[in-house]
Amino acid sequence: MHKISLLDINDLEEAYEIEASTNPSPWSFDNFKSSFEVGHHGLVCKEDGKMLGFLIFSPIKPEAHLLSIAVLKTQQSKGIGLLLIKYMRSQCKAMGISKVFLEVRISNEKAIAFYQKFGFEKDAIREKYYSGDYPEDALLMSLNL
Repeated sequence: MHKISLLDINDLEEAYEIEASTNPSPWSFDNFKSSFEVGHHGLVCKEDGKMLGFLIFSPIKPEAHLLSIAVLKTQQSKGIGLLLIKYMRSQCKAMGISKVFLEVRISNEKAIAFYQKFGFEKDAIREKYYSGDYPEDALLMSLNL
């Protein structure tokens, strides 16, 4: 059974491994640690103590920014991302957040469809948002809560 809990400092390495294996331009481990230290909120989905996915967001009332979400490749399309988004949405509502923003690679059609299924709307294009080995524009999306 899937269990959602708050991201703990002891989860950072396992979350980083998922990030590195699923993202073409992953955050560094230092990015994960810094995000945790500055107070971003994180959720993890585990089964039998093994992390299957995570989500990190930054609430700045009355809005929040979904910074990162990733699910093990072997566990994708099994509802884990949906579960993480639902828990984030519940937490945001409890904190008085009324809108959630995110950026997604313009070529990531699977992720865009996932976010749209949850009610996120396309807002704008951020040109050359993603740099590094795979530079690309980002689609800015938002969800009214």
